[in-house]
Amino acid sequence: MIPADAFYAGLFKVAAAAAGFITDSSGRVLLVKPGYRDHWGWPGGHVDEGESPEAACGRELAEELGLTRPVGRLLVVQWVPPLDDRPVPLVHFLFDCGTFQDGTGVVLQREELDDYGFFTAAQAVSLMPAYLVARLTAAQRARDTGETVYLPAAVAE
Repeated sequence: MIPADAFYAGLFKVAAAAAGFITDSSGRVLLVKPGYRDHWGWPGGHVDEGESPEAACGRELAEELGLTRPVGRLLVVQWVPPLDDRPVPLVHFLFDCGTFQDGTGVVLQREELDDYGFFTAAQAVSLMPAYLVARLTAAQRARDTGETVYLPAAVAE
């Protein structure tokens, strides 16, 4: 019999990340521009050891935007193979964090983020890679229908 520590040490490694899907009253999506990436994305980040994805989402919203928001239901989960400088695959969880009027009260974490804004899906096409635009439209659909969407492997452009 293989000892448990040896068994788990030999398992395939995967990272987990979580983010919040927030819209304004007109349905535009809140996106952030990290200083360390060329594209925009959702407020969020990696799940820490001992933390659930929904707890990570809430923590990241507080850290990156100074917002305490209820973390609602899971809208989208996506498998993302190793991309750029990340050597392991990623499972990304996108949670519904409701509607936020106009950004009043946002305190941007300047160590990581350059900017934030509210954008339509059409505007996001020029701000994000195609696999993130697919996640955005899937999240909009999931919110409208009450379903949870699984997106297959993301493909880098």
